Amino acid sequence: MTTVVVAPGVGALLREWRERRRISQLELALRADSSARHISFVETGRSRPSEELLLRLADHLDVPVRERNALLISAGYAPRYAETSLDAPTMSTLRAGMDQLLRAYEPFPALVTDGRYDILAANAGIMALVDGVAPHLLQPPLNGMRITLHPEGLAPRIRNLREWRRHLLDQMERQLALMRSAPLRALYDEVAGYPLPGTGGDEVAAESEHCPFALPMVIEHDGRVLSFISTIATFNTPMDVTVSELAIETFLPADAATAAYLHRRPA
Repeated sequence: MTTVVVAPGVGALLREWRERRRISQLELALRADSSARHISFVETGRSRPSEELLLRLADHLDVPVRERNALLISAGYAPRYAETSLDAPTMSTLRAGMDQLLRAYEPFPALVTDGRYDILAANAGIMALVDGVAPHLLQPPLNGMRITLHPEGLAPRIRNLREWRRHLLDQMERQLALMRSAPLRALYDEVAGYPLPGTGGDEVAAESEHCPFALPMVIEHDGRVLSFISTIATFNTPMDVTVSELAIETFLPADAATAAYLHRRPA
């Protein structure tokens, strides 16, 4: 039998994604209309997958768009998905739509972040919340995780910081379990190492302030205590790396007092 020489790495990458998803070779083969023998040959480098099969496997393994390009390149194919800057003319409709959405959500806070939690756009509600954050944290690129968890950011004002911090770190851990991202890993290590406000860096006691249906972020602002529920939306079936990593996060008032205050607050 003739062994086909393939670009190094594609088999190992596929095996890594399959193991991340905890799917056997047989199960993946059945899903992708292939055979366990062929999947085994691809993973061990004895067979070169076609571009069509590679994309089909990536689809069934729910591989992020950026990593699909890496798989294609490793197999000797050209990347399929562009990575277009949001400033590009072809993104003008997308930018306008996101800006319209953020403005429409006011007076409630909303923002758009990328895959590293850098803030790409934000409305007036967000800008009001970050008032008083240390200037160095508001220098571009603004990062949502740093602004929230840094001792000179929002952290000292978050009443349930231990719970909210754990929620954010869990969110990052779930992402890291599903994708390979050195920048995201570095950010996680950085923010997880921030000392919590309080004597000697010990965790401050969090007040048990909950709404009945979800964990809120309870934060002091302008002499008041506000409570928000966070929701995150992403784009369906993205065909561009940049778009695939965009997330629109909105903060819904978790109680009537927060909603009433935001509606009364001057624009």
